Amino acid sequence: MADAILTLNAGSSSLKFALFWRAGAKFLSGAVEGIGVAPHFFVKNAGGEHLHDQKFAAGLDHEQLLAPLLTWIDSHLGGEKLVAAGHRIVHGGTKYAAPVKLNDEVLAQLSELNELAPLHEPHNLAAIRAVMALRPTMVQIGCFDTAFHHTMPALATRLPLPRHFFDEGVRRYGFHGLSYEYISGRLRDVAPTLAAGRVIAAHLGNGASACAIMDGQSVDSSMGFTALDGLIMGTRTGVIDAGILLYLMQSRGMDLGSLTDLLYKKSGLLGLSGISPDMHALLTSAAPEAAEAVTIFCHAAAKQMAALAVTMGGVDGVIFTAGIGEHAAPVRAAICARLAWLGVELDDAANTRHAPLISTPASRVEVRVIATDEEAMIARHCEELLKKAALF
Repeated sequence: MADAILTLNAGSSSLKFALFWRAGAKFLSGAVEGIGVAPHFFVKNAGGEHLHDQKFAAGLDHEQLLAPLLTWIDSHLGGEKLVAAGHRIVHGGTKYAAPVKLNDEVLAQLSELNELAPLHEPHNLAAIRAVMALRPTMVQIGCFDTAFHHTMPALATRLPLPRHFFDEGVRRYGFHGLSYEYISGRLRDVAPTLAAGRVIAAHLGNGASACAIMDGQSVDSSMGFTALDGLIMGTRTGVIDAGILLYLMQSRGMDLGSLTDLLYKKSGLLGLSGISPDMHALLTSAAPEAAEAVTIFCHAAAKQMAALAVTMGGVDGVIFTAGIGEHAAPVRAAICARLAWLGVELDDAANTRHAPLISTPASRVEVRVIATDEEAMIARHCEELLKKAALF
């Protein structure tokens, strides 16, 4: 039987999903968007053709929205069986360094990490609980964005705080690990020599980070204790002077809630431009504030990427991925121009047409664009664990 695997990526306002045949390719994908406002459920086939569109009333929770999704899936599997659901979980803490079968005990432990990833973790776990209620016998597997970074050495994970905080879990974790794990695997296929070297991978999207990868393993990351650290993002600050937070609390009277809202939802590209968190909208805007926001984003990204070269003692390659990294040629060009001193020489024509290799033959650093696929990574992990059925 060609059993199917469902992958789920649950957020505050959307629930993205994909279906894979076991040991095979993705054949359906879609999302429930507008959760909490005007939920819209749609499905596309592998060719991008829309197969289903449905709107729901506002106020429905994850379980109420997942029920029609699972019913629709069952009716379109052609008699085959949905055998597992794999979930993207942003934070696995210090314990979860690999995918794991989910149960009540694991969920209780993961719930303790909600405050470390408040925009993501609670919604990730809500989807898991919903599937548990709807399909209590179906295997569910958690795949963690922090897991890939468990190979980072102490110099990259310790923070300059009293040592007991580290023992209590206050450390640098790194995120976007499923994306970097996928990129690392793809790089072994398309450029095996480079994959064995020193690579800076930049996952640039609404959430953005960079990772230092040596011989396929993470050794440092721009993101730290939370997914708020590092590069400027769509609405998140990235790295910021902690003294500013003390100032805002003391002089402006801002409390935890207002600071959280400011740092996670009102800053980044949106805060800098006052226009939009969307890079495409800023690149096509004639407003000087939009251009300034893009310039600051590129400058900050290049600065953090260059810092990762210090960790590795140099750099052999740069990989751009995710929405901005894969599609925004002007952003790639601006970042590469700031990395020229490292030996980066961009092929402008190749970059403009989004070629897989965008550096010149003379460039000392190979620059590539690789499309990420976190869903495929989750499906792969599910398949691996299903093959170890004796563990279940």
